[in-house]
Order: sequence, then C-alpha cells, then structure tokens
Amino acid sequence: MAEQGVSNERKKELEQLDPFQQNLIKALASIKEYKKQVGLIAGAVVLIIIVFSGIMYSFGKAENKASYLMSQALTKYVKVNDPIKGFVEVKEDFALIFTDYANTAAGKLARVEYAKICYDASKFDQSYQYYKEALELFSGQALMENFILVSLGHVSLARNDVESAKKYFNRVENAKIDLLKDEARFALAMLDETGGNVADSKKMYEKIVSDHAGSIYYPVAKSKIDKL
Repeated sequence: MAEQGVSNERKKELEQLDPFQQNLIKALASIKEYKKQVGLIAGAVVLIIIVFSGIMYSFGKAENKASYLMSQALTKYVKVNDPIKGFVEVKEDFALIFTDYANTAAGKLARVEYAKICYDASKFDQSYQYYKEALELFSGQALMENFILVSLGHVSLARNDVESAKKYFNRVENAKIDLLKDEARFALAMLDETGGNVADSKKMYEKIVSDHAGSIYYPVAKSKIDKL
C-alpha cells in the first residue's frame, strides 16, 4: 500500500511537468546510465594521469604527508561503502588537507577527489565549488582540464543548470585533446535532442560514430542517427 501511494504521488508530480521537463528527466537518466558504465574507464584514466604526471611522487615532507593523509581518507571512504555516510566520515579529513596542505600537489588533487565524494553524496553545490577550484588549480593541464570540465557538466545537470552544463561540455568538445570528448558529445547530443534541436543533436551523434568507434556511446549514437 505504501509503495502504491508513493507511485501515485510521483505520477501526479510528473503530470504537472511540462514536456521539456519530462524529456530532460529522461535524458538525464540516460546520461546517468551510461555514466555508470564509463565511470570505471574514467577512473582508470585519471589514475594514469596521476602516475605519469608525478603528482604522488614528490620528495617534500609536506607533499608526502598530504599524500598519506589523502590515501588514508580515501581508504576510510571506500571501507564505509556508502556515499552519504562516507561523505560524513571523511569530511574533516579533507578539511585538514585543504587547510594545511592546500599548496601541495596532493592537496590540489584532493579537491578533485572530494568533489566526486560530494557528488556521490548528492551535495551538488559543494561538488561544483570544489570542481571549480580544481579547474583553476589545474589550469593549463589539458588532460585534467577535460576530466574536470566533464565532471562540472554533470554536476551542473544535477543542479538543473542546463546552460552551464552545455558550456562545460562544449569546452571539451572544442578541446585539442580527445580525453572524454565522446562523453561530452553524447551529453550534448542528448540535451539537444531533449530541447528539440534535432539537427544539432544528430551532428553530435554523427561525430561520435565517425571519431569514436571504440566508445561505449558508439552503438547508442549509431541507433539514434537512424531514428532522428
């Protein structure tokens, strides 16, 4: 009975939404579904970036301490195995890193890690804040910029700020490197499709098919082209 009540209430809410809002909800759900699948890939890419940029391999005492503290915080977060409880559990740990080791490479990277923790805990305003700070800190580092920009795009969608999301995804679309460009293009295509911009949406899907044959978004983009 309780489940039926919730279902009817939700149905009434959806009936009050205009067509654009309903389509946006569907688009966000689709992006989230594929985002889950690409999450592990993106995480691996970031790990490679960290290793080859030497972020975690400084000989300075402060750097080593910051790296150690972040490692401990992330280990604690993973052990909790719950995004909400994990966020609460490591909040003070990251606050210490930001206060005492803000200028270390590990301290800068901690902002990216914590922004993701905030996002997973649905603390979208905080996530946005830390990703914005990280974007400034990693300015000029193309790989990290693309990763952070895509993250800002998804956070903006979670904050119902579609225009900002498009702005961030377009920056990746126009970037010189290809890291996560397929994900940005897929998000833009979905948002254009939702907004009724069929021509622009189709162009993005076509770019995915022509430029990203190995992408997880390839089969979806290909099927979308035939339908639009």
